[in-house]
Amino acid sequence: MVILRTVLAACACIAFVGCAEVGPDYRVPAKAMVNAPAAQGAFASASAATSAAALPANWWKLYDDPVLDRLIAQTLAANTQLRFAEANLEHSDALLIDADSQRFAGSVDAATAWNHPSEESVLKRVGVAPYQNYNAGVSVSYDLDLFGAIRRGVEAARADDEAAVAARDLVRVNVVAETVRAYAEACNAGHEMVLAQKRIGIEQDDVRMIQELVSHGRASPLDSTRQQNALAIIRASLPLLAAAQRNALFRLATLAGQPPADFDRRLLACNTPLHLDHPLPVGDGHDLLKRRPDVRMAERHLAAATARIGIATAALYPDIKFGVSAGSTGKAADALTGYTNRFAIGPQVSWNLNRGAVHARIDEANAQSHAMLAAFDGAVLNALRDVETSLNTYAADLDKQDQLKLARDAAVQRAAQAEELKQGGRIDSLSLLAAERDRWTAEQAVAMGQSTLNRDQIDTFLALGGGW
Repeated sequence: MVILRTVLAACACIAFVGCAEVGPDYRVPAKAMVNAPAAQGAFASASAATSAAALPANWWKLYDDPVLDRLIAQTLAANTQLRFAEANLEHSDALLIDADSQRFAGSVDAATAWNHPSEESVLKRVGVAPYQNYNAGVSVSYDLDLFGAIRRGVEAARADDEAAVAARDLVRVNVVAETVRAYAEACNAGHEMVLAQKRIGIEQDDVRMIQELVSHGRASPLDSTRQQNALAIIRASLPLLAAAQRNALFRLATLAGQPPADFDRRLLACNTPLHLDHPLPVGDGHDLLKRRPDVRMAERHLAAATARIGIATAALYPDIKFGVSAGSTGKAADALTGYTNRFAIGPQVSWNLNRGAVHARIDEANAQSHAMLAAFDGAVLNALRDVETSLNTYAADLDKQDQLKLARDAAVQRAAQAEELKQGGRIDSLSLLAAERDRWTAEQAVAMGQSTLNRDQIDTFLALGGGW
């Protein structure tokens, strides 16, 4: 009868398991910066060079460069930072499984030993013979979680796990951007080296011509020295460009999990800058804030902090577990008899009576949630600022590049006109070389501008949070 009443009492407790969890249910606060109208709309710095189309996940494919696609695939497969992030995610997954298994506990134990107790401990001077005893049993307990401490713990662990996913995605975004950046720098350096070689050829022709004029007394030796100095300055740029190219290839190798010495030497031949044929697809603020991994991570941290308020609040109430155990303990000779068999069934209640400590932990959890909301708002503002800044810089550099191209086209036209005049005998070779020099100076300025534009494009794609 006593056992029946105990079981009925346990069933009555289980009936209350469906009680609502204590603490606040999480939802994105209405006052959060992510809900501000200005954060959801079009970007203020959008221009004719951008479009409102959604950013594709594999944004680097917009460059239509198979070599770059291959490098990205190699990096994503072997990058050490990504491996580290994946390991952190596996650890977070395990913590979630652990949190979800806290309600149930069970154990099985068994032991045996030969005993010879002290004769005086059993109040005998003689006649105590050694004997074998044993202990075996199984125990199971189930936490009723009436006030949702475990459920809030699972909620927090799940939010932390989702934050770990976002952290992995953030690493992926940065690794992809750094791979594209290194490849662009290598190819731009190769392009500038080609132009520098052409410029050197022009300067060498100029040196030979001036030396011939000096030999005939038609030019000053100072002119020859000045031209040789100009040639030396142009040549001095080549080692720096070659070093910049190799350094970029070293970065590409390590990004793909390879030693720098194993860099792909075929890439030394790249001398064509990355080029986009279409406006940058940037979407709007709404899509950005859903996509940016750091924003998603901050929002999940806020959700986890909110759930932990419920965990702390649940400590105001008793924690009730229901347990069952059965086993057999005693002398081996009496094993599994009424003398050694045992069992127990019933609830177990624990309650922290230190109210001050419990309320302090609730205040601590609330303060942490306020901090996470501030961090979430900060992540939103930083994301919007990054995009606006990168778009503004890109638009300015595009305007500059347009002017450089106009200057280049004018220099090309002047060089062509000078060639015609030289063939007609209306100008001398020095004038033609001066026009050619201006042409290649303008070409180099355009090449440097293209390198800047590639950097701006990559910065913009990085700010937009693509690549995951």
